[in-house]
Amino acid sequence: MDYHDPHIAEAYDVANPLAEDGRFYLGLAGRRPCNVLDLGCGTGTLCCSLAERGHRVTGVDPAAAMLAVAKRKSFAEHVEWVESTAQSYRSPRRFDLIVMTGHALQTLLTDTDILGALETMRFHLKGRGRVAFETRNPHVDWVSEWAARPPRVLALPIGPVVETLTVTGKEGEFISFQTSYHFPHRTLPTNSALRFPTRDHVEGLIARSGLVFRDVFGDWNAGPFDAARSREIIFIAARGA
Repeated sequence: MDYHDPHIAEAYDVANPLAEDGRFYLGLAGRRPCNVLDLGCGTGTLCCSLAERGHRVTGVDPAAAMLAVAKRKSFAEHVEWVESTAQSYRSPRRFDLIVMTGHALQTLLTDTDILGALETMRFHLKGRGRVAFETRNPHVDWVSEWAARPPRVLALPIGPVVETLTVTGKEGEFISFQTSYHFPHRTLPTNSALRFPTRDHVEGLIARSGLVFRDVFGDWNAGPFDAARSREIIFIAARGA
């Protein structure tokens, strides 16, 4: 995704407040302070919420504009912010919980890139730590849903900004789309492509990375995954031997 423009990063932040997915990951962290790594942290909403609860947090994202928004939030001073891709991030720190939220794994379009991110997770995970991330269920007709999605009006400090989404293509596991932010005096488009791998394929990549699959959920209430009905595929993994 192309979120390197500061104005787009501001709009993205308003469009993506803490919601049920964020509350799910907050629940995984628990109440006792622990070390948390958020790969693809975006504008840092989850990171700052974790820091507010006393967790020791590192937020990693490749877009400087997104991190600039994150650093202005409450409790941001308690978060270590790192500009890096998930695949290339390396630190001497080890973490109790590593998350990749906001369907960020779907922006990794090749098995090589997904394995790179999973290997980063394994490298930085404590012995009894957990990894958690999600993808959208490929059995849902996302193209039809997104094509029918009405414009959204975002309340930014500069005034209302209208967000529109246009699907531009679908080929196999991949859907491409353009999100446009219509500011008062100009329009800024972002072009994105997402991959929709199956549950079995992701579990295979988890095994190849050296992590061990532990659980899968189909919704943010930790309900069971149903291939025909669930919208989310939420993976939990841990270190191998």
